[in-house]
Amino acid sequence: MTKQESLALAERAARVAGAFLASNPDRSAGRLTETMRDIKLRADRDAEDRIVDVLDESHIAIVAEERSGEAEEGTVTGPRWIVDPLDGTMNYVQGIPFCCVSVALWEDDEPVAGAVYDFDHNEMFSAIVGVGAWLNGSAMCVRKAKPERAVLCTGFPVGTDFTPVAVSRFVEQVRTFRKVRLLGSAALSLAYVASGRADVYFERDIRIWDVAAGLALVRGAGGAFVSAPSPLHHALSLYAHNGDCPWPEPVFT
Repeated sequence: MTKQESLALAERAARVAGAFLASNPDRSAGRLTETMRDIKLRADRDAEDRIVDVLDESHIAIVAEERSGEAEEGTVTGPRWIVDPLDGTMNYVQGIPFCCVSVALWEDDEPVAGAVYDFDHNEMFSAIVGVGAWLNGSAMCVRKAKPERAVLCTGFPVGTDFTPVAVSRFVEQVRTFRKVRLLGSAALSLAYVASGRADVYFERDIRIWDVAAGLALVRGAGGAFVSAPSPLHHALSLYAHNGDCPWPEPVFT
């Protein structure tokens, strides 16, 4: 399967899942688990099933959020799909139109191609690393902006340390940027960096399926990223940027 064929398959899988999620008459129904800071819906699993049905024809291994116990990220080598059927679940439940389907193809530890589908706005962000990136078929690229003119997207995943020391450290790290936005979807935040709507994305201990496709978008659109291991399973700490905003070392202190 060529890279172009892989991307077409990723886009098709994302659209199938997105159409299902968009047609859901009650987005808050079917709650499987709920904690103070997280929620899981039956719609997540149903959307993932639809994605897997499409991707299975490629005969490539699949690492997916709802199946995270079945395929261990970090032990699978070679090509594999990395899937998040619904990134921004809380936004979805609350009726905030900032959520998406994320489908990526990686080779070992590097992104190859990705599709992020914002089904509420019918926006398909897609990319092949080393070839290009597109929004609904039109070429897109990062916006050149220095930190003092840049918009940084970030988030606080489940398990974030909210102690005064940790929050103060976070503020010190991001105060260089013009604006900071917490939008509720890592995949779409990275898509916005790739399309020039934002310039930087930074988050600690984010799950790989939340960012796998977005990282392909950023690279395909001319941006870059650095990452560091996380103590959490299936996670990493990540800084992605437009090329004009490299973080001063050390990155993840």
